[in-house]
Amino acid sequence: MIQAIYREEKLLKDLPAEEHKIRRQLSVRPLMEAYFTWVKENILKVPQKSKTWEGFNYSINQEKYLKVFLDDGEVPMDNNAAEQSIRGFCIGKKNWVMIDTVAGAKSSAIIYSIAETAKANNLKPYDYFEYLLTEIPKHLDDIDRSFLDDLLPWSPNLPANCRKPGKEEMK
Repeated sequence: MIQAIYREEKLLKDLPAEEHKIRRQLSVRPLMEAYFTWVKENILKVPQKSKTWEGFNYSINQEKYLKVFLDDGEVPMDNNAAEQSIRGFCIGKKNWVMIDTVAGAKSSAIIYSIAETAKANNLKPYDYFEYLLTEIPKHLDDIDRSFLDDLLPWSPNLPANCRKPGKEEMK
């Protein structure tokens, strides 16, 4: 049942948000409703505290939250993208045991946020950080902070070397 929901959602992935929402209502919502009906009918048929029972119980307890994506075409069906974006951090977490202060944790969060935002904007994180660390010191005495707009990851004014080559450039 879950595979059918994912298959149907995959067919809608390239649609604009409003159309995505409308099509979800027509094709995905009935599958979700059928899934929850099935779970509620079958939870008493499996041994209590088994893995299957725990999965069914979780679904029932989280039903409201598991259906949120149905009412907004911009909300992803799952959090896979978010999990993938922090995967590198989780894998490398043993490298971060020296972060033993609140200030260190905040600094780490800032750095990871900048790095992930750079990746999301098709930038090369190393080159982007190098650019930031070169440019920001030039403005330490500035009162006007408008220069920061040109340093944002989505700024068209970033140097080309910070950007990953586009598909057309790779040909």
